Amino acid sequence: MQAHPTEILAIRHGETDWNRDGRYQGQLDIGLNATGRAQAQQAAAALAGRELAALYTSDLARAADTAAAIGAALGLPVRREPALREQHFGCFQGHTADEIAQRWPEAAARWQRREPDFGPEGGETRRAFAQRCVAAVEALARAHAGQRIAIVCHGGVLDCLYRAAAGLPLDAPRRWGLENAALSRLSHGPAGLQLLEWGGTAHLGERSRDDQPDLFPAP
Repeated sequence: MQAHPTEILAIRHGETDWNRDGRYQGQLDIGLNATGRAQAQQAAAALAGRELAALYTSDLARAADTAAAIGAALGLPVRREPALREQHFGCFQGHTADEIAQRWPEAAARWQRREPDFGPEGGETRRAFAQRCVAAVEALARAHAGQRIAIVCHGGVLDCLYRAAAGLPLDAPRRWGLENAALSRLSHGPAGLQLLEWGGTAHLGERSRDDQPDLFPAP
């Protein structure tokens, strides 16, 4: 059992053009746009002066490039962790919510219901995805017991961490923010993941769009 809690600074990647267009990215490797690059620098400035034992990132470019800005500001190497990747959305990747509803109405309806064991054709289920990313973050926390680390990842990963820390099921409608380049804090110890602060955007000059909204959010 982990005796000393680990503080986890969790940062969502900066904006991409597909975020702005409301297009599902998943594991397609879409880079930051100009706004996203500026947001990465703003996140780096917000973290400047914090002592971190390690900085981890998803290996997808939009997260890795955000992490590179933070690592440069803090003088820390960036460690890539593929298990921090976004959920694989299978056939949904590259499409907007409207396109998905038109092309795959039955699959879209199951996605709307947030069925934990449903995944778009060729993609991951919500349950498999949550198990993958939460286990990865908990393993990093145990490896740095009693220290502070940072992870740069994706909206879906952060959604899973929030649910795990808050004790919410995978099929509960999402009611919490996941802005691009937002900063959150969690801890991990004997009681598991705990929420400390969520979705801070005071360091950003503008709000950005979410790259993994609920399709057909509950009324």
